Amino acid sequence: MKTAHEIRPGNVIMLDGSPWVVQKTETTRSGRNAAIVKMKLKNVLQDSTTETTFKGEDKMDDIILDRLDCTYSYYADPMYVFMDAEYNQYDVEAENLGDAVAYIVDGMEDTCQVTFYEGKAISVELPTTIVREVTYTEPSARGDTSGKVMKPATIAGGATLSVADFVKTGDLIEIDTRTNEFKKRA
Repeated sequence: MKTAHEIRPGNVIMLDGSPWVVQKTETTRSGRNAAIVKMKLKNVLQDSTTETTFKGEDKMDDIILDRLDCTYSYYADPMYVFMDAEYNQYDVEAENLGDAVAYIVDGMEDTCQVTFYEGKAISVELPTTIVREVTYTEPSARGDTSGKVMKPATIAGGATLSVADFVKTGDLIEIDTRTNEFKKRA
């Protein structure tokens, strides 16, 4: 059993007798009250989605599913196709990828974990750190050396995130996929 604030996107939990894939989590902590975790969930069996709120200490069953290391192969609308080491292909729907879809690009060499429920590929978990090229960002403002200055940047795959002011277009950067934050220049 895991508590609600230990659950991450890509985990599958049992709720009301049905397996649900966690697509997004957002934890809110206030001064005197307990932490609140908002989750966006997708039902594995019925393809329905819902948003639910839990207390941070709520316990839930984390279902242990089959996981397989795969690499991204290609996109066949509306499915993303992943391949394992033995060249078996697995189709994953775009909705099941959640935030990971922004980091999937052609030629990607990162190994992902594909999760299966009763033989069906239901979610993909990216490595915690990935390297992507910055495709566009504004030039740095001269003279602003006050500390950790951030600016928006677009990376390969189309995602936009905040990066340090010294990052330029064409730089390779490391991104933490759990928090969708810039870590450092690669």
